[in-house]
Amino acid sequence: MAPMTEEPARWTEATVHPDMWTDPANDPRDSDGVSPDGELATLQDFLTNYRHTLRMKCEGLDPEQLARRSVPPSTMSLLGLIRHLAEVERDWRNWITDAEPLPKLYGVRDADFDLATGDQATVDAAHADLAREQAATDAALAAHPDLGERLGKDGIAVRELLVHRIEEYARHCGHADLLRERVDGRVGQ
Repeated sequence: MAPMTEEPARWTEATVHPDMWTDPANDPRDSDGVSPDGELATLQDFLTNYRHTLRMKCEGLDPEQLARRSVPPSTMSLLGLIRHLAEVERDWRNWITDAEPLPKLYGVRDADFDLATGDQATVDAAHADLAREQAATDAALAAHPDLGERLGKDGIAVRELLVHRIEEYARHCGHADLLRERVDGRVGQ
């Protein structure tokens, strides 16, 4: 079998540690070794860092690259991940309220991935949607600092919701690692 010729060469921007995405001095997740105090602050710090990781994996790519699918039959792309996480953030607010569920951002199921097209307007809208939905969910949870408080129809604990959010971003950052390497060969944490 002949080797694939469309594989991008692996590379990193880092010069200090070759397995890193960028040098520690340029990494927005670097806290100089100071960890947050308390469980809530720790959970919020992990969530913030995974959000930074997702943004980093998407930086420097044009709309076509962001919308590039992984491998058939998957419809997964970096742009699809951004849209999916915006949809998920919105849905998490449905978990913490007794009100009617908010409608889906992109309509039908899987439209977050299926309709992630490589044009600048779609990319701009996806980034705006994610920022807005993150801020709205963060604000809704800020009103409930007690991690043991149970919310919504199903009585989900604030702690469980925060851990689930971290898990969702962490899982999709793993996908983003592979998607980015497939697009242009860039690797690193």
